[in-house]
Amino acid sequence: MNSRWVALALMFVTRTSMGFQFQSIGSLAPLVVADLGLSYAQLGTLIGLYLLPGVVLALPGGLIGQRVGDRRAVVASLALMVVGGLLTAWSDSFAGAAAGRLVSGGGSVLMNILLIKITADWFAGREMATAMAVILTAWPVGLGLATATLGSVAMATSWRTAMVVAAVSAALGLIIMAVVFREAPVRAAPGARAAPDRRDLGLAITSGVAWGAFNASLVGVIAFGPAMLVARGLSLGQAGFEISLAIWVTIVSVPLGGVLSDRVGRPDVFSIGGALAAGALLLALPMMPWAALGLVLVGMLIGGPPGPLTSMLPRALAPERLATGLGVSYTAYYVVMAAAQPLAGWLRDVTGDPATPIRFAAAAMAATIAGVVAFRVIEHRADVTTTAPRA
Repeated sequence: MNSRWVALALMFVTRTSMGFQFQSIGSLAPLVVADLGLSYAQLGTLIGLYLLPGVVLALPGGLIGQRVGDRRAVVASLALMVVGGLLTAWSDSFAGAAAGRLVSGGGSVLMNILLIKITADWFAGREMATAMAVILTAWPVGLGLATATLGSVAMATSWRTAMVVAAVSAALGLIIMAVVFREAPVRAAPGARAAPDRRDLGLAITSGVAWGAFNASLVGVIAFGPAMLVARGLSLGQAGFEISLAIWVTIVSVPLGGVLSDRVGRPDVFSIGGALAAGALLLALPMMPWAALGLVLVGMLIGGPPGPLTSMLPRALAPERLATGLGVSYTAYYVVMAAAQPLAGWLRDVTGDPATPIRFAAAAMAATIAGVVAFRVIEHRADVTTTAPRA
């Protein structure tokens, strides 16, 4: 455990459990809806509840780790993920499943924030961008594994067993962090902090909205896509596999998009252009005869925006304001993510069309562009104000 790359690999495996458990509800949607008697609005609420604790915990998450120790806090957060996952598996009502999702979601939010911070400790002053790109990719890996496997597990056993499998993934992370992992020998020195001004808050909120809308679009496809494909005649296992194709492609397209964005030096071209192209394709996806091909293309197109989107705020804020700015940004991110899926499910109920959430995902992708434009407007106005001559 003296190697930062070994530490990164262990954190990658641990963080994969977050995407795996988050996607469990979406991968098992038809079975959960039928067994618990849910509406699709309630299903969307269960999906969103996993992210809702981030609205409260994004800002204090780092302070919790600082007080009790980062590794101990991560172990505790993984324990919450296990307990919440088991509660969801054993629930016989919407209320019970919702309680389980809130508990496991609270654990995942804390784990996510703390692992990002621990990564910064291990890679302080060296290969930071590379390490962050790697740890970011753990999320789609977890989503893809869940989408590709949990439907088949549920068909062979039950959806409750598949939920237990998702809880076991968190238990594996708990063992890794409790037994094998160690914190960085020399932790990164905390930087000076300053209260954000109105410009900083505007930039943080708009960047969080842009990143949240982008991810809400992807999650909408992953969560509601299987039900759309099942309605077109596919088995749940085959539908999950086809939806997972988009996720697997992002494992290559996202790092590649970040590298190309840095090389070209035009981040907005990649963020806006990629979101526009992906949104158009999502709008057409319900009408495409070969959904698998469309999903592969979606995975390719959404590789461009993540790198530029996540680097907007660090490039715009002074170092002493970045920690607070990121807390505000991720609070906005979790608000968008938690609200989007219940809305997508409600629209599915109102229209009765399994493809409606996919069209909603296309609209969310368009909202990403609006967030980027708003960010640049605030940034430009601040620059003009700063450089304007005084009388």
